[in-house]
Amino acid sequence: MLTMSTVNPFAQRESHPAQAVWTYKILTALSWLLLVVTTFYYSFNAPGDDVKGWRHTIWAVNRLHHTPFAQNQIITSLYWLALFISQIGYVWSLFSSNADYVNAAAGVGSHFIISNLFNFAFVMLFVRGHYNWAEVILVCNFFNLSSLYFRHNTHPRFIHIPVVSGPLAWTFVALYWNGAIAVNAHTLAARIVANIFIWGILVYGLFFLVAYKDYTMGFSLSILAASIGVGQFLTHAIALQWIFAFVIMAVLFIATLLIAVPGIFGKEFSFRREGAVVPADQERAPLLDDH
Repeated sequence: MLTMSTVNPFAQRESHPAQAVWTYKILTALSWLLLVVTTFYYSFNAPGDDVKGWRHTIWAVNRLHHTPFAQNQIITSLYWLALFISQIGYVWSLFSSNADYVNAAAGVGSHFIISNLFNFAFVMLFVRGHYNWAEVILVCNFFNLSSLYFRHNTHPRFIHIPVVSGPLAWTFVALYWNGAIAVNAHTLAARIVANIFIWGILVYGLFFLVAYKDYTMGFSLSILAASIGVGQFLTHAIALQWIFAFVIMAVLFIATLLIAVPGIFGKEFSFRREGAVVPADQERAPLLDDH
């Protein structure tokens, strides 16, 4: 008899049948290629169906609508290039002879495929000037990736970074980036609001560092904060936004080092008071199952 868990592609499973694994192999590879090709193409080419002057490349939109959350093209492009390269390793793990790797990769496959399709839709809408609908897509993907994070946060780093923390950090920052374009945030009042909202990146990053000791989220968000800082400094040097962005970058980077470096030497940095009693099930870090 079929149950909800057997037909739900997002359900947690200890193992996956061979047919399901092959389905993940095909759809994961195809959705990844679709997103990579689309992103690279529209980074250098505008859509050919421009009739009202709304169609631009990804980075032309960033320049033409230079809001308080506009990013630096080079830093963000390198971030996504590194993410795409790391995702090759994840896709390849589905073809591994190690059953544990295959089951771990298949366990997050549905979310990864959906995320790729959401990002594809976002790029298609973004370069065509449909920023409100693009924001809806980002919100949907944010919930998809958040669900993935909180349900699958104990996977090894070769899965966690390219599939979970890297895309989630980007999606959170992209909500600010595209949202500011959607509301045409170019006024003084909009900049003041942006000066407040940018601190949400710091709060979001510290949440994962404190609650999950996830330095991959802290490092990803610090890079994206740096991208905002450089992007703002090069166009609005006399402003607070780039200063705030660099402060956020520095705080997240230092906090990330406090979490990551002790782990390298087999020690653990804790934000809890000495002597505090913590339930055993809360002692799990998100990256314990490294291989």
